[in-house]
Amino acid sequence: MMGDKHSLYHSVQDTTENEQFLEQVFRIILEEVVRKGTDAREKICNWKDPEELQSLLDLELRTSGESADKLLEYCQDVIRYSVKTDHPRFSNQLFSGLDQHALAGRMITEALNTSMATYETAPVFVLMEEVLLKKLRELIGWQTGDGIFCPGGSISNMYAMNLARYRTYPDCKQKGLWALPKLVAFTSLECHYSIQKAAAFLGIGTDNIVLVQVDDQGKMIPEELEREICEAKSQDRVPFLVSATCGTTVLGAFDPVDEIASVCKKHGLWLHVDATWGGSALLSRQHRHLLNGIERADSVSWNAHKMLATGLQCAAFLLKDKSDLLKQCYCANASYLFQIDKFYDISYDTGDKSIQCGRKVDCLKFWLMWKANGTEGLEKRVDRAFSLTKYLVEEIKKREGFHLVMEPEFVNICFWYIPPCLRGKEECDDYWERLGKVAPVIKERMVKKGSMMVGYQPHGSKVNFFRQIVVNPSASEDDMNFFLDEIERLGHDL
Repeated sequence: MMGDKHSLYHSVQDTTENEQFLEQVFRIILEEVVRKGTDAREKICNWKDPEELQSLLDLELRTSGESADKLLEYCQDVIRYSVKTDHPRFSNQLFSGLDQHALAGRMITEALNTSMATYETAPVFVLMEEVLLKKLRELIGWQTGDGIFCPGGSISNMYAMNLARYRTYPDCKQKGLWALPKLVAFTSLECHYSIQKAAAFLGIGTDNIVLVQVDDQGKMIPEELEREICEAKSQDRVPFLVSATCGTTVLGAFDPVDEIASVCKKHGLWLHVDATWGGSALLSRQHRHLLNGIERADSVSWNAHKMLATGLQCAAFLLKDKSDLLKQCYCANASYLFQIDKFYDISYDTGDKSIQCGRKVDCLKFWLMWKANGTEGLEKRVDRAFSLTKYLVEEIKKREGFHLVMEPEFVNICFWYIPPCLRGKEECDDYWERLGKVAPVIKERMVKKGSMMVGYQPHGSKVNFFRQIVVNPSASEDDMNFFLDEIERLGHDL
């Protein structure tokens, strides 16, 4: 009897200590991540090379548990040496910034720790997800359809490729590749690499992805698309999918979807639009024209964790078809999970139209953020990103040593910084070789200093240039000026 009381006492004590630990962690998150992590005066990162970082962190997993004080130290170390992607001067990826309401949704999601597979385990979230998907479909211009939240835009694009194949050759679900002719899909030279990865994963093969020529702005040329389709048919290959891109990764280009849709209609092909990056422009009455024709697509990928700052991950796959194509393609009818004699309407069990079984709740952060800001607030967020982009472009044009790669259509600003030693030497044989080394050196210096993060890359025949992404909701014109000033400071001696 005494033993039972002793165990109960320790159980209550452990619970109290664990709750106190959580409260302390939440305070650390609020101070170090939310407050300091979004303060432009603070460093973006405290950079350490891998060997040094390994020596600073205690990553060993031990036989016995460690004290709450030590665990709190570990939490602080994790934050101290991590990159603050919420920082207004982080512009390294296509995501940046913090929405506090979305963060609250993320924290609640993690605490509730449920799966979207069935209504019985996620009743609120199943209904919430459908509301969000319906709203996104309406913004595209569809009154009906289907959809699902996926673990990233790459998986969304793979959903589209697999569905396009299944619609034309449903026997492939049972018979596999034996049931298929030599299929071929089409996308642009500027497409996201996930299209080729999907082809490899699905057994279609990367050799059967035709990369269509683009114009000077990085947009797919519809006439070239049609020529490639006709050529594939003449080789006894079977076209089945065209993937257009709205917001390419590097240049931010928008393919002419309306014209591409006409080509697809003529040849009976599935049109997928990869709008993982540019889809949020649909929220803006001023800028949604960039996606004209998207309502003619069969499927669309759209990532809210990019331009809208919901936090990773929040990737929607949207489908115009309303005939349960997703479920037909992916269902396995597992009787231990999707029983047909449940006490509620089993059409709310969404798990059988997913590749996954356990599927994370990605809708709450988006829903809570939308509730807090309203559609008008999200529109202002998008418009503000365009406005800051315009401001930064104009500042680049005013400054000696800065040169745009191209005039941006979206919020991708691609430019070279030409240090004083290279100015006026464009005719020298080694000019471009030397210029290509500038961005990597400046990037190293900014990261080690912790002042900001901006991406760079080569592109086609163009040597390394900076790619500034302007989406952080807390970024300001002062931050835009800082970016340019800091590049000048870090590169003046090159």
